[in-house]
Amino acid sequence: MKLEIGYINIRDIQFAEPSAIKDGVLYVNKGELEAIVLEDECIAEVGFDIARPGESVRITPVKDVIEPRAKVGGSGDIFPGVISKVSTVGSGKTHVLRGSAVVTVGKIVGFQEGIIDMTGAGADYTPFSATNNLVVDFKPKEGLSAREYEAAIRIAGFKVAYAIGRLGADVAPDETKTYEFESIMESVRKYPDLPRVGYVQMLQSQGLLHDTYVYGVDMKRSITTLLSPTETMDGAILSGNCVSACDKNTTYHHQNNPVIEDLFAEHGKTLNFTAMIITNENVYLADKERSSDWTTKLVDHLGLDGVIISQEGFGNPDTDLIMNCKKIQELGVHTVLITDEYAGRSGASQSLADADPKADALISCGNANQIVKLPNLDRIIGTLEYTEAIAGGFKGNMTGDGITVELQAIVGATNEMGYNRLSAR
Repeated sequence: MKLEIGYINIRDIQFAEPSAIKDGVLYVNKGELEAIVLEDECIAEVGFDIARPGESVRITPVKDVIEPRAKVGGSGDIFPGVISKVSTVGSGKTHVLRGSAVVTVGKIVGFQEGIIDMTGAGADYTPFSATNNLVVDFKPKEGLSAREYEAAIRIAGFKVAYAIGRLGADVAPDETKTYEFESIMESVRKYPDLPRVGYVQMLQSQGLLHDTYVYGVDMKRSITTLLSPTETMDGAILSGNCVSACDKNTTYHHQNNPVIEDLFAEHGKTLNFTAMIITNENVYLADKERSSDWTTKLVDHLGLDGVIISQEGFGNPDTDLIMNCKKIQELGVHTVLITDEYAGRSGASQSLADADPKADALISCGNANQIVKLPNLDRIIGTLEYTEAIAGGFKGNMTGDGITVELQAIVGATNEMGYNRLSAR
């Protein structure tokens, strides 16, 4: 599959009529977007705000972050199976409004929803302090269940991102990149002497508002399977979960998966990016055994020499991570794991809930229990009502001069694709 991506650089967002993109500024008509959102009877009210890099703004509690994109050539459309019809995506041409994001907030759904600070100490830990954010603030109708409310704001966020993305369909990109994912036979023929490397992406699918959707289907209803990495860029994988904010893969993370980006960069040079395998993270032992068996079987069948495995979440999914690693290593296939740690605030506790000697190559994206003090900021988008209750918060964490939280509360702080700002030196 061959996908051409045109990047349109967005340096600012402003409210105006009509909606348009001009000279790097995204102009948004609030009335038009409000009408789109309020088509859903589950949503009573919606508000829109803008948060720019460097502004004294705090956004919380954040549900999802979505990058606006538009298909301008090829089959299918953005967010297939959810906003557009089910049709295979990942080929043709796509335009991206780079530097912009749609951020959804509102009354808390679960308790694992987080914070984006646009300046100060918190901004240093989230990649979304560097994007121009259109924030969509939802108020649900009374009496909705948590699942009904989550589904309503999830779909509404995609609708807003889709509508904004379409504004870039006829705009000339500032930069264009081409990503080509060949068939397995073709890639082996072209690069017979390069190691065959695969990417195993574990998708959160534990239920309890911990879900990921592939072409509109809840991943816990699917089995381990193959996917072209270019499909994720067109929105084939969408976030629908409330895992801890620090290591949650938002939809934006799926659209901009850095593991995929880096493997494409080395494809044909130092390695042969041969396959992408998606698998789920379930709750019960039998399901974990089944999924890791399927993953291992595909790795073996494809004749891979090395595998990168990325995780989402912590605790229960650590078992899925180690099962995948152990079984693949037993094939003689080298694995590298990408995860984060919950090592306690001192950093002295066991980092993962499961372990095995075969997991001997691991990249840590940071300790989610690390404490950080967030200063007071001038403007709040959303509400501070849940600051003590969210994962990473605690009773009494709000004082006169700011908020103290674990990194767990900051969106993307320890993202397990490596799309974060922490590093070691």
